[in-house]
Amino acid sequence: MKTETIRSLACQAFAALCVVLSLSAASLAASFDCSKAAAPDEKAICDNPDLSALDSEMAGLYYGYNALPLLMGASGVRQDEAQSFLKQRSGCGADVSCLRTAYTQRISALKSDIAEGVKNYCVGN
Repeated sequence: MKTETIRSLACQAFAALCVVLSLSAASLAASFDCSKAAAPDEKAICDNPDLSALDSEMAGLYYGYNALPLLMGASGVRQDEAQSFLKQRSGCGADVSCLRTAYTQRISALKSDIAEGVKNYCVGN
């Protein structure tokens, strides 16, 4: 099988995975074990179905984002972005509005990063 055909199939499979993860995330609970939630932000997410759904959507997108091939040094950038989000989320405490904004921004950034990664990998530069 030609390399181009394999790449095309991989891109189609990845796109389908992202769609499935995004659609199913809204029906899932938080991406972490709520019985172990200790911090105010974690408790607020577990107590609020909308925040829990946003957390699950973000986790699904992050999983897809991590599945994209990396450019040299990109692993550190991804880890830094994840840590930055967790710091922002923690800074919100139990403030639902702040948490919703943090999740909305992170989800938007992940969607953009995924689209750019798919474009670069599947379509080419």
